[in-house]
Amino acid sequence: MAVVTQYVVVRNGEEKMTFNSKAEADAYDKMLDMVDELLPLLERSETITDEKTIEDLAFFLARERDQVLIALGAKKPAKKAAPKAVVSKVA
Repeated sequence: MAVVTQYVVVRNGEEKMTFNSKAEADAYDKMLDMVDELLPLLERSETITDEKTIEDLAFFLARERDQVLIALGAKKPAKKAAPKAVVSKVA
């Protein structure tokens, strides 16, 4: 018999997702917190009136948090490592 530890994210008494690592569960829970904060903001929009679209957009923005922060200028984009020059020795 194997023992398996699982982490369950629960919101308002409802199981949302199950994970095998605490870090993944915490990250998902944090994303749900962001969605909760984004929903009221997006609901104030006059251009989007469909609740499903608003919820989908909130999830998208929360999942793409880093890119949103870069677009808003609140975070610098990660610098890509420059390829190392190949140096050959000539004898």
